[in-house]
Amino acid sequence: MAIYLLEHEETERLYFRKLRPEDFDDWLPFYHDPRSTQYWEGLPTDPTEACQVQFDRIFERYEQDLGGMNALINKETGVLIGICGLLVQLVDGCTELEIGYSVLPSFWQQGYAFEAAEKCKHFAFENRFATSLISIIHVDNIPSQNVALKNGMYLDKTTTYKDNPVHIFRVKQG
Repeated sequence: MAIYLLEHEETERLYFRKLRPEDFDDWLPFYHDPRSTQYWEGLPTDPTEACQVQFDRIFERYEQDLGGMNALINKETGVLIGICGLLVQLVDGCTELEIGYSVLPSFWQQGYAFEAAEKCKHFAFENRFATSLISIIHVDNIPSQNVALKNGMYLDKTTTYKDNPVHIFRVKQG
């Protein structure tokens, strides 16, 4: 049972479901656009390999009940537009629940990341999974920082995560 997954949840434009192995080819364009991964060091440079690493981690999270990314499906077209979810993370020795989000470049600047992240926030608080949530965002990734701010988060601290300089944005319940 994956309590942190938003399977079958929806927003105005999006339907949430588990990511499936057959979604690989639809998600691969994310890694073909260098802007998608420009901030993260340590990722494989080959797009197919980088995508496989991410998929392996997503399915590992599902199996270990550590949360995970949900496929974001456009309700009108049925097309995969991104991934978003609640992820159990270890940051500076503390276990945290993160709202993570990524959107395919062809769907950037259309409000999908915020729509999905806001749904994750409400879902986590309604189910009392945590009293605060974070988003781990590279210090140079201004678009993702803007999503976090719009989602009611504030800059809590700056630290290093997986050898990358990151801001930890936080939102508290209530």
